[in-house]
Amino acid sequence: MTEPRSAILVVADESDEFPIALTYAGALAKRTGARLILLRVIEPTDPAPWASITEEMRRQAQDAAESLTQRFAAEVWAECGVTAEPILREGDLKPELRKLLEEDASIMLLVLASEVGPRGPGPLVAQLGRSAGLGGRAVPVLVVPGSLTRAEARAMAQPFDQA
Repeated sequence: MTEPRSAILVVADESDEFPIALTYAGALAKRTGARLILLRVIEPTDPAPWASITEEMRRQAQDAAESLTQRFAAEVWAECGVTAEPILREGDLKPELRKLLEEDASIMLLVLASEVGPRGPGPLVAQLGRSAGLGGRAVPVLVVPGSLTRAEARAMAQPFDQA
């Protein structure tokens, strides 16, 4: 049995900075031959008075998440020539991220983008910086500055002797 290729995980969200993290992760995956995984976590919907409304809201959120990850996968394919593997989860981001890292031992790097501006680096980056990481299996976290251009992000994913 062959061992699965190493994987790079990027958390897909709708922030302005995410495309920079995706570009970096895609360029790095192409250079290293690693798989690229896009994780999109759907926040749980608040229960509505009728189950049919709750289920419809859940279905709409699932459809929107699938559409978003397909768009991101097409972007990274067009820009980097890498096929991304979308994974959709429902729940809270940090526990779902932790579960995925425990389930998939091939994930060797988590790539996140930091926000630009006075609000700070973003909720997940800030939370990871304040805590002992994600717990469980130790995986390096690479934070890509959200202020980079896509060209700068691609260049940073190259070996130092080529950059």
